[in-house]
Amino acid sequence: MLEAVVSLLAGAVFGLALAAPPGPMNAVIAEESVLRGWTAGARAGLGAATADFVFFLLAYAGVVAFIERLTLLRAAMVFVGGLLMLYFAYGAAADARGTYTATDAPEEGKGFRKAFVLALTNPYQILFWLTVGIGLLQAGTVDALAPLSAAFSGLLVVRTGSPALLVGLFAGIGVWITGFPAALVAARDRMDALAPAVAYASAAVLAGFGCYFLYDALVTVL
Repeated sequence: MLEAVVSLLAGAVFGLALAAPPGPMNAVIAEESVLRGWTAGARAGLGAATADFVFFLLAYAGVVAFIERLTLLRAAMVFVGGLLMLYFAYGAAADARGTYTATDAPEEGKGFRKAFVLALTNPYQILFWLTVGIGLLQAGTVDALAPLSAAFSGLLVVRTGSPALLVGLFAGIGVWITGFPAALVAARDRMDALAPAVAYASAAVLAGFGCYFLYDALVTVL
């Protein structure tokens, strides 16, 4: 029972580690949250999480590793992802100029599709499922504290491949995609100027990652 709880908590930590770092997905969630409210932000987060679930299924079937070996296919996916990020960066900047509140923001409901498509072409998520994700799926045990000292051996054992670990993983993602939009909306309600600022920042992040992904795809091919 204790091992299952530890695995559940470890999975939640991995889920937060996957979802929380700054990047294009959180830029989309931030834009949707401050311009359209918590529901739109959580919906965008659900789009990214759905893509992670797709990657989970593909990793389980061995497809993710197969795609990584096809250099041209991976480069094409990254290139398309870069173009999409530049397109959505333009949209984020346009939204910031046009409206600042959740009540009159355009394109309500498109955050899920936007985040889902971007996540499917995001090499960082592909890389996660090629490395950490595959390791989490393989049956085994990890004695997390043993490398620190022999005295800690057996105190924190995580069972990889267990249902508890995988449930914890997606629970951690769920905590982030609901809590992050809520925090942003709360901040927006206290300071109206935050909405356009976040939208412009989201546009900058998306544009930056878009340019980098285009460069990465071209370098891979050439």
